[in-house]
Amino acid sequence: MRPAGRFAQEGACGGIAREEHMDTQVEFGVDTFGDITTDASGERLSQAQVLRNVVEQGELAERVGLDFFGVGEHHREDFAVSAPEVVLAAIGARTERIRLGSAVTVLSSDDPVRVFQRFATLDGLTGGRAEVILGRGSFTESFPLFGYDLAQYEALFEEKLELFVRLLDQEPVTWEGRLRPSIRGLPVYPHVEGRLRAWIGVGGSPESVVRAAHHGLPLVLAIIGGSPARFAPLAELYRKALGQFGRDELPVAVHSPGHVADTDEQARDELWPHYADIMGRIGRERGWGPITRGHFEQEAGPHGALYVGSTETVAQKIAAAVRAIGVSRFDLKYSNGTLGHELMLGSIERYGTEVVPRVRELLADPPRPAAG
Repeated sequence: MRPAGRFAQEGACGGIAREEHMDTQVEFGVDTFGDITTDASGERLSQAQVLRNVVEQGELAERVGLDFFGVGEHHREDFAVSAPEVVLAAIGARTERIRLGSAVTVLSSDDPVRVFQRFATLDGLTGGRAEVILGRGSFTESFPLFGYDLAQYEALFEEKLELFVRLLDQEPVTWEGRLRPSIRGLPVYPHVEGRLRAWIGVGGSPESVVRAAHHGLPLVLAIIGGSPARFAPLAELYRKALGQFGRDELPVAVHSPGHVADTDEQARDELWPHYADIMGRIGRERGWGPITRGHFEQEAGPHGALYVGSTETVAQKIAAAVRAIGVSRFDLKYSNGTLGHELMLGSIERYGTEVVPRVRELLADPPRPAAG
């Protein structure tokens, strides 16, 4: 990715736009968690069929010109993908250009050496197209599954991230661990041709943002609720921390959910029942109140985190967020609960062929100062 350019204006999504850091060559991707979907009759698909559908979705993402395809890792019944790099390898065998990465890899409950080896293998098989986005994950099922103590949630991630960053240099590793066994001058294979692309995904914690800067890794902001503009200070904190650590400026990306259809009304009506289903299900697990259509409409509005609507509506909203935060890549999470495969394919196609070109047009024009 290219380093960001510089300018500043009032953002259409609220707050002060950070255009001085916005790259005019913004990249665009899509993400999926491999949500278990339903067929036309409302019957749940098998996890195996969902995996095959994800591969088809990845192929389409390349055909419509997108830059990145991301697959999340989960270990629960409502998501089919527990091994993102395997799914990505299948997509890689059927594509030639699009970059392929996790969204995210739960490093805390995995082994850094094996994560590096799997993604280095993916990188070799796809000619340098692999990326890994490292995170702690928003679900905790992997901890008891793999025998980790949730009480060590923070410590596990910090220690394993330190080791993973060492592995990126592709030199024999000597490393002292407390929660993971130490390594004494051992090489790790396979090597990649160049350097494996690695990011840190965060959900809004200033400490996590500073951690990413400390380790010199690009940042992905997962914005799933509220105004995207409220994340601009976190992006600025990251850039400031990079400077304080003596590092060059690095990319900032955004991951947010959405759905594109012919009209705003159609997009919202198509997405709402599926969004309500997944948010209600997760909400019951976490003690949240019931999701309402009013809350959904607010998040789908100009200042919310849902990019739902027609081509123009979604494009205007993405352009506003890019300007407000100053990002190098925007990834639309097109999978949303039980939303059907055909609807997702339609959303990906509109996003790649209509929304992205329109966003580029909007970003190429100087933004207009806010009225008043």
